[in-house]
Amino acid sequence: MEYYNYIKSLHLIFIVTWFAGLFYIPRLFVYQIEASQKPSPEKEILGKQLKLMAKRLWNIITWPSAILATFFAIWLLILQPFWLQQSWMHVKLGFVVLLILYHLKTHQYYKQLQRDEVKKSSNFMRLWNEGATFILFAVVFLAILKNAINWIFGVVGILVLGILLMLGFKLYKRIRQQNPNA
Repeated sequence: MEYYNYIKSLHLIFIVTWFAGLFYIPRLFVYQIEASQKPSPEKEILGKQLKLMAKRLWNIITWPSAILATFFAIWLLILQPFWLQQSWMHVKLGFVVLLILYHLKTHQYYKQLQRDEVKKSSNFMRLWNEGATFILFAVVFLAILKNAINWIFGVVGILVLGILLMLGFKLYKRIRQQNPNA
């Protein structure tokens, strides 16, 4: 079991890089969508560069990190199967399923934008960008508190954060409408 902490460390490292990708890719989507509305040649130049950046981020960092984080998580559960008997772990795994679904839906958006199919607005992508944040909060509270009830306080905190983010988003939108270069 001396290697348990090494496996746990690798799991955490790949969780961090996975979330880094999930935090940044929707931001690239925002830029891609906004670039698609610019006049030529700016539209084509920005679009090409942003698609390349998204491709590298998604295929070199985000997907491999997701796979490796999952691999090391399964290995940890094999080494410590008693965690599966804990109610907080059931809730945490539920959020992990949500994270995987979020990742897969983000992959759909990635594929659409790689084909220059703009089906969502940049405002939608700004909101979508917060999905991973909510899941991260819930998982961290569960992993640290290890209690299926106390995580509710964390989720209440997430909701408060969500409300603050929405208010900030509306304020930012208003500022952008008044000053398009902001």
